[in-house]
Amino acid sequence: MVHHYVQFHRVFWTFKPCIDGFKYCKPIVQVDGTFLYGKYKGTLHVVVAQDGNNKIFPIAFAIIEGETTEAWFFFLHYLKRHVCPQDGLCLISDRHESIKNAYARQGIGWTPKNLVHVFCIFHIAQNFMRHFKNTEQKKLIINMGMYLASIITLICFTIFQHY
Repeated sequence: MVHHYVQFHRVFWTFKPCIDGFKYCKPIVQVDGTFLYGKYKGTLHVVVAQDGNNKIFPIAFAIIEGETTEAWFFFLHYLKRHVCPQDGLCLISDRHESIKNAYARQGIGWTPKNLVHVFCIFHIAQNFMRHFKNTEQKKLIINMGMYLASIITLICFTIFQHY
């Protein structure tokens, strides 16, 4: 008979090889989450980077209660604290309001001086399609976004080399 139990509210984890390997990745990280279905509910959040061979490199993970500002703050704060303490990163995310609010909160550790926050072009194109339903225009938006992303990457490298 169990008289009491301990249940975690949120959990963040990474592995030493992920932390060590991230040093050799491009200074661009992408965060996203997906809902968990089944016995256990919540959201699985993942952050990935891209290695020198243009392969996806997983960095950190979290299981949180949902896409809330508090949950995103928890995830981004621990990401900065344990995995990405360096300046000069570009963070790519979707346009979820809770991510923007968490990023803007005091105490997260990232500011516009040490991190560039941009939105994923795929999510922008999906939002565009919901409103306009034109696949040809969607392709144009994605191509423009890819071109813009390469320009932003160049700018980020140039700016952060001076810090």
